[in-house]
Amino acid sequence: MTTTLMALVMSKGYVVADGAMGTQLFAAGLSAGWSPEEWNLSHPDEVRAVHRGYLQAGADLIVTNSFGGNCFRQSLHGFEDRVDELNRAAAHIGRLEADAEMQRSDREVLVAGSMGPTGELLEPLGTMKAGACEAAFAEQAAGLAEGGVDLLWIETMSALDEIEAAVRGARSVCDLPVAATMSFDTAGRTMMGVTGREMVDRLGALQLAAIGANCGNNVPDTEAAVIAIANAGSGTLTVSKPNAGVPVWHKDALVYDGTPELLAVHAHRAHISGVDVIGSCCGSTPEHTAKMVAVLAGEEPPPSVEVVLNPKTALDERLVRRRPRRRRKHG
Repeated sequence: MTTTLMALVMSKGYVVADGAMGTQLFAAGLSAGWSPEEWNLSHPDEVRAVHRGYLQAGADLIVTNSFGGNCFRQSLHGFEDRVDELNRAAAHIGRLEADAEMQRSDREVLVAGSMGPTGELLEPLGTMKAGACEAAFAEQAAGLAEGGVDLLWIETMSALDEIEAAVRGARSVCDLPVAATMSFDTAGRTMMGVTGREMVDRLGALQLAAIGANCGNNVPDTEAAVIAIANAGSGTLTVSKPNAGVPVWHKDALVYDGTPELLAVHAHRAHISGVDVIGSCCGSTPEHTAKMVAVLAGEEPPPSVEVVLNPKTALDERLVRRRPRRRRKHG
């Protein structure tokens, strides 16, 4: 591993994560209903090109094309017996592109192994048993670790028990650092009713490398949730990766209405509020990443775009940049 997430944050003051993978692959020709993870085998150059675009835009961390790479999700496509192969390929592609960027630019880049939800509910709300859930994430984590990722990236979760099962499964097969993010909708809660504060309180004992929010209903609600997480004082690195606005129909296509300027002003606000790792999610492009990089680096002023926060969770607009705070070194 080249460096740790903590070390990179401490050296730069923040880390810029990449943006969307799925919507970029759809733009490259991925058919709706097909497995994006299968493209790691059949279209590796297209997947690698997505990573390259974000790295050339200035991203410090890329997330592998393995979001739905667990056996539950892959069973929908008939690929449940190829989980290890799909995840190893996803990690290998990300590793190749990250190493090429580090050689080209002489800067540190991290590869995070994406692990999304199973799509099932754990007992007693659903029929999935905890053991089966742990085993699914263990299988996926093993493939990602073998492929060469620097850390595991559990993302877009709604339920805390599924995160805990994913962490247990991952740690049963490797010792890689683990980050976890949840998807927050309106009123600062996930689909399963979890608040940012509850996330911090419940996951604090797991010694995660980072926690935070991604995807979500819109930029303001994700921003409010992640700032609440950052200000909970857990000492754990905080992540924000909101969608590029919300999807809207334009002619015959569904597009996201969030501009690079919108995400750049979010990046600025999140950073001064104590968020450490800042990227974007569905609908975003390398252009969004490049604008965020420029604003965070001070090369451009924050755009004059309004981000209307939820008044119940928003912080005072008079927030100023915090001094670096001492953190537990989780990796």
